[in-house]
Amino acid sequence: MDYDTYGSNAVELAIDLANADRDDPQWVQLFLDAHDEWFTEGTALELTTTDAGSVARTATLVRDVALADSEPDVMARLNALLQLASPKPYATDHDGELHLHYARPDADAVEQLTTTVAMGLSQVVVQHGWQRLGVCSAEGCGHVYVDTSRNASRRYCSNTCASRSTVAAYRARQRT
Repeated sequence: MDYDTYGSNAVELAIDLANADRDDPQWVQLFLDAHDEWFTEGTALELTTTDAGSVARTATLVRDVALADSEPDVMARLNALLQLASPKPYATDHDGELHLHYARPDADAVEQLTTTVAMGLSQVVVQHGWQRLGVCSAEGCGHVYVDTSRNASRRYCSNTCASRSTVAAYRARQRT
């Protein structure tokens, strides 16, 4: 599957957000700090409790889109995510390559994150199909992924999970 670099990076941001470890009470701040390159220079990344709740809501909606099992369900969940977005696209070449940003440069961190994630995820769903989003089939994993394989056959979030599942299946066959 081939899609534009910025869009694919926005989707990966969405996937990272959906897979963020929420066990740590500071998970939102840790996530923002780890992905600070996504924010316009000067954007305050210290959030209020309410703002952190908004980021958690966005993360849940991204995961919900990936968990949907029908096109109408995906559309409903994706539209709920898009309702939180405030797209104001603009062209930029800040990194030496002309591309679009989805959120206005003076938006706060929550708006920049939510809009970028919503627009990137929606582009993949609309252009490549809702079946390209999935949840890892490995026992005990549950991470969200985007299937970029040619034949849309991906079942695992990583080679590690695929290998672990293959080895477990092999050992189970050997025991019987």
